[in-house]
Amino acid sequence: MSAMTAEQCPPPIVKVPLLRRFGGVPPKLTKVGRGYSVGEVEAVGLTVEEARLLGIYVDERRKSVHMDNVERLREWLRALVHGEVPLPPPKLPKIIAVKPDRGRVFKGKTMAGRRMRGLLSVEYRHTHRYKWARKQKERELRKRHEATRHKGGD
Repeated sequence: MSAMTAEQCPPPIVKVPLLRRFGGVPPKLTKVGRGYSVGEVEAVGLTVEEARLLGIYVDERRKSVHMDNVERLREWLRALVHGEVPLPPPKLPKIIAVKPDRGRVFKGKTMAGRRMRGLLSVEYRHTHRYKWARKQKERELRKRHEATRHKGGD
C-alpha cells in the first residue's frame, strides 16, 4: 500500500506480452496497466459503474484476471470503508463529442448544386471525365490559337 497515494486507487499490474525480438523473454515481466479488468472488478463484488464511481479505472478490453490485482483492490476497498483513505473523484469514461453539422450541403446533393456542377445530364455524371475532356479541349484551342498568332508573316 506504500506505492499508492492517499486519494488514488492502487494501479493494476499486468503482464508484458512476449516479444520475438527478445527471444521470448521480455525485458520486464509486468507493467502498470490502464485499468482493472471487468473480471477483477466483479471478483471484488462491484459492477463496472460502481467501480468507476469509486474512482477505479476499468479497462474493458482486458480479459485476464490476476489475483494480485484482486487482492490489491480488496485491500484498498477495506481501507476506504474504514475511513483510512478519502473517497476519490469518479473516473467515468470519456464522452465522445460528435461535431455538429455545419449546415452546408455537398454541392452534388441538391438539384441546384448538381445543375451548378453540370451533373444533371447522364454523360456528365462522372465529373472527372467531363473535367478532363473539357481541359483537353481548352489545350487544343490554346495550341491552335498560339500557332496562328506567332506565325510571322501574313
